[in-house]
This record gives sequence, C-alpha cells and structure tokens, in this order.
Amino acid sequence: MLSHSLEFTPERDLEFFAEIPAAPAVFLLRAGDPQAEPYVSKTTNLKRRLTRLLSAPEERVRRLNLRDRVRQVEYALTGSDFESGLLLYRTLRRVFPESYRDRLRLRFVPLVKFNLDNPWPRAYVTQRITGLRGNSVYYGPFPTRAAAEKFLNDSLDLFKIRRCDFEIHPDPAYPGCIYSEMKMCLAPCFAGCTAEQYRDEVSRVRAFLDTNGQSLVREFSEQREQASASLEFEQAAALHARVEKISAATRLPEIVRRLDLLAGVVVQPAAASGSVALFRFQRGVLADPVLFPVQQGEGKPQSMESRIQEALPASEPARISAIEMMENLAILKRWYYRSVKVGEIFFTDGQGELPLRRLVRGISRVFRGEKAETDPMSSAAREYWLARTRESSS
Repeated sequence: MLSHSLEFTPERDLEFFAEIPAAPAVFLLRAGDPQAEPYVSKTTNLKRRLTRLLSAPEERVRRLNLRDRVRQVEYALTGSDFESGLLLYRTLRRVFPESYRDRLRLRFVPLVKFNLDNPWPRAYVTQRITGLRGNSVYYGPFPTRAAAEKFLNDSLDLFKIRRCDFEIHPDPAYPGCIYSEMKMCLAPCFAGCTAEQYRDEVSRVRAFLDTNGQSLVREFSEQREQASASLEFEQAAALHARVEKISAATRLPEIVRRLDLLAGVVVQPAAASGSVALFRFQRGVLADPVLFPVQQGEGKPQSMESRIQEALPASEPARISAIEMMENLAILKRWYYRSVKVGEIFFTDGQGELPLRRLVRGISRVFRGEKAETDPMSSAAREYWLARTRESSS
C-alpha cells in the first residue's frame, strides 16, 4: 500500500532528507517502540513535512517533533488530493481499524432506500446500507440529508404509497392518517386497497426512481396529448403542470442514481510524468488507480479509446462489505460535491458503457491542467441542490 520504506536515525538525517522527494504523498512514521502508536498523514510536500517533524528542534519553537521517536518511514507518492484521500483512508483503515472513521471525519452519505423486502414497501431517507443481498434498492448519493428528503417528498407526492414507518397489518377499524384523508395514500393500514393494487403502485414508484422520473413524464405526456386531441384543454394544462412538477423534482446531480448502477471513471493527475490516474468505480466502490500514459509507447499504433478499454478491466473493484461500500461512497461524494476540485468524472450509460470520446477529451484536459467542460444541465442540478443545502442550514 505504501510502496517506499526508509530507516531513520537522527545521526544520519541529512542523508535521509536527501532521499525524500518534494512531492505530494501519504506517509506513516513508526517509532522504535513497537507499542507506540504510528503517525499517519498526507501532505502536498513530503520533504518539507518530514523536515519539520524530524529535524533537530529549534529553541523557543513549540511544534510537534518526532525526531527522537521515529525509526522507520513508509510513504507513497500521489498525484492528486483525491488519490491522497483514498490512500489515506485505506492506510488508516489498516493501521487504526477501531478509529479510522473518526480520524478522517468520514460521515456516511444520505441515500433514498426503497425497502422492497417489506410486504408493504416504502421509501425513506437513510445513511446506512443494511445489506447487499436483499431486494431493497438505494439511490444517491445526495449532497445533504435535507436534499434527499426534499427529493423524496416531492417524488412521493406524485404517488400513493405509504410514508408511515410502522408494520402494516390491514385492519378496517384502523383510523388511518392525514395522507389517506387527503387521498395521497392507498391506505393499506385499514385495507383501503388490495395487495395487488399496492404492488402496482410500488412498481410505478420503482420505475420512476429507476428512470429519474422519465417513466411518469412519458405517462403524463401521452395523457396530455390525448387530452389536447380531444379538445380537453383544461385537463391538458393540468397534465402539463404535473410534467413540470416532475421535471423540478428530478433535477438531480449526475451522480445521483441507483447505487447498483453507479459506475464510471474518475480521472486525476498522476505522480508519474506523462500519465494520468484512472480510478474505476462500480456501485460507488473505488478500485486502485490505473496509471495511464497519455502518449502511446512502442508497438502497434492504437486509438486512445482502445487503450482505455484495455487498461480499465484490470481495475475492477473487489467485492466488499456494506460498511466499506458506504465509506467509499463517502469519499466519492466528498470530492464530487466540492465547489472547486481537480479531476473529472465520467459515468456509464444505461447499458454500462463509458462515454469513451468524452473520456478521451477529459484525460487530455486533466493532463494539461485545464478546466473541466461541465455538462450545463448537470452543473445546474448540482448548484440547485447546493442552494437547497444552504437554504436548509440558514
């Protein structure tokens, strides 16, 4: 994980510092005492950071100095803050298995869970993935819990599935709730519908979430056209208003999608010259970076698209637990929702294919240090939800 290891002795510190590169890195300092806790961190300049920590202390300067304790230094060079953050997470997880999340201040991301394992399914906001083997599906990651709740409430207003959180045992004597009174729920609690009717409504909600609202847009658009053809203009206007409401509710950042379909590539600068680092992710889980040379070496000429396709399969992420999946999502979300960030991200389409031409242009921009060409619709959606976040926190 940390590819370089050097012994440190105070008597030969000048030789040690001469070997350390002045480059971004993640590092680990081990003391001579095996019971002592290691020191793990990341830095934008490894030489400068280690010089501060391991040089002879200056008089009347109060700062951390580990010169008399450290005997071994491990490190790995990185090409970006994204790579440093991912490597730091993996290193801390290995070294401090009980406290690494607190050290990183890692917070699980807000998700919408559609609990299909319940006999009477419902959707709700959560920050926990309870298992990967059930029938439930998750959507996200959202920038904040408030944004997730806003999206879910606006979406459920278009359907009639339940929002209550207790176990349903249909009983005609049950009084129901305000949603059933307002005809916004099929009211399975007091047997207001059959199990088949409720399953049909659940299927409509599932299609809505899976297609980011397009299933309902198509349904209402067809009804609107039929109303217009029948000269029922008031009905057509009402249906048009519903289509507009759906469009507002589903104006989401590109990263928000069903988690089992959340796949793509993050492109970052690389520590090695002449290359970029490609981070493949599936279900939000990040694989180890693949070093991708921008210029082809010797051999039969190939297009960059074909070289990308050859490079990426080796970076398939391994199967991991639900906890690790949530942690990887937190790292990806933390980077994606930054107002200013280095690197670009490209998502697969509905068939699981990467946009190779866009990816080639993105690699070129990242390599040259140019600004990303953001999809205006995606950018508008992102700013919309960030504005929602600011409104909810003020």
